Amino acid sequence: MSDITEPGTTAGRSGNGSHGKRERAEREHSKTSRTKRGKGVHRRKFLGGMAGLGLGAVGVAGTTFTLLDKGGDKASAASGTLTIPDLLEGTTSDSTTTFTLEAKTGTAEVLSGVTSDTMGYNQSFLGPTMKWTKGDTVLLNITNSLGADTTVHFHGAHVPAKMDGGPQVAFADGETWAPTFEVKDEAKTLWYHPHALGTTAEQAVHGLAGMIIVEDDSDASAALPSDYGTDDIPLIFQSLATDRGGDIKYNLTGYLSNNLTFPLLLNGTNVDDTTLSFTATKTRTRFRVLNASPSDIITIQRSDSGTLTQIATDQGYLTEATAVDSIRLVAGARAEFVMDLSDDVTLQAVVTTGWVRGGSGTYDVLAVTASGTDTPDDLPSTLNTIERYDTSDFTARTITLGQSGTTMTINGSAGTSMSAMAMISTTLGSKEIWTIKNSTQLEHSFHLHDVPYQLVSVNGEDPSGVELGWYDTYEVVGGGSIEIAMEFTDFADDTYMYMLHCHLLQHEDEGMMASLMVTES
Repeated sequence: MSDITEPGTTAGRSGNGSHGKRERAEREHSKTSRTKRGKGVHRRKFLGGMAGLGLGAVGVAGTTFTLLDKGGDKASAASGTLTIPDLLEGTTSDSTTTFTLEAKTGTAEVLSGVTSDTMGYNQSFLGPTMKWTKGDTVLLNITNSLGADTTVHFHGAHVPAKMDGGPQVAFADGETWAPTFEVKDEAKTLWYHPHALGTTAEQAVHGLAGMIIVEDDSDASAALPSDYGTDDIPLIFQSLATDRGGDIKYNLTGYLSNNLTFPLLLNGTNVDDTTLSFTATKTRTRFRVLNASPSDIITIQRSDSGTLTQIATDQGYLTEATAVDSIRLVAGARAEFVMDLSDDVTLQAVVTTGWVRGGSGTYDVLAVTASGTDTPDDLPSTLNTIERYDTSDFTARTITLGQSGTTMTINGSAGTSMSAMAMISTTLGSKEIWTIKNSTQLEHSFHLHDVPYQLVSVNGEDPSGVELGWYDTYEVVGGGSIEIAMEFTDFADDTYMYMLHCHLLQHEDEGMMASLMVTES
């Protein structure tokens, strides 16, 4: 195969605070679409928005693809109710709550009316939601029935490296992995998914993903909606790639196949031509949004151009509830928002290609019917206390995201095996500031295991608004950079390592992953 340079992104800001040119243009385009069409549209372009290339045919790796005319935009129509993932019940004994999961194969309709081979936890596609409580001890009995090695990573959780679910702890078909740990995280939205070397994209796109809700006893948690499935609603988005027979693609060869379509799923239901419905029986409703896509970017907004009240980023509550026009999530990222519903509202998802090819378009995904008659109290004026780091004495590092043909690298090394990947070594209690430099013109989604980080700068600009929250996954645009600061607390190990990597899953599998060893000082 010839070397491929993926379509690059232009400099811009992640959509949770001040935005760059690219996102402003996307937002203005979206608003224009809403003004012209009223309710928004469903659309998929064959090349999935090839980074703005306005060509009738695009040659990639020696192959020519012709744009397909799908007959124009499709009007949205409410059809079917939102599926709420089951809440996994744990069993408590001797102060330990045990959850049982099985990673298994199955079938599901990723394209409407077409059966796809899929994977899921305890079911055919996706997995149940787990609730953890800060201070509790949890034990997870996870059985592998996939026919291949797997791991389960607790994305965003602050747990010991041996329990983190990285590639060092991959376990074979027929085996059961049983990590146990104390929940040290405060209230936040996490998720779980595979993380074995070279197979993460394949297993995740076929459906191995589920949400984790961490609860605590803070005043903010007590004041916010928390009745799962009633006024606390998970929204798991997946922008995938399939052929017309329903075969789900996960690598470069697959994504460069002919006759692809790029379905958008919400909680496992295809919403390409359907707007799901949800009846809000409480006036104030909380939504937890996860972008479980392998590579595409998901932006959430209202079809009426109203604001969303964002209350949390990846790693927990903001200092205060913040009105935002939209919430932009790169692959792997999460956010929480609330809406006080006096009138019906339609939520839209704007899909932007993150990789060589992918989804593109604006979708009416959820029609929320306001039926609550209660009058909620005012939101707390303060949700969280976030002390900004003084990084003047922090240890500085540069992490370079690079490319050599189709191979992706971190600091010049391709992490396709544990021995080949670059390793960052630090000590317990260390405070560090990293410059994450994107030396490619590709989109990247930088994820750090173990501890949350603060944004110090994004493409040379100071963070503002919700960018002042805590993160574990953040966008690094082509040619751009972010500075992040973190403190390594609680856990040290001289054998097991955490990972740092691009959360575009194909890039991870292509080598853009390094290891992080935290040892005793």
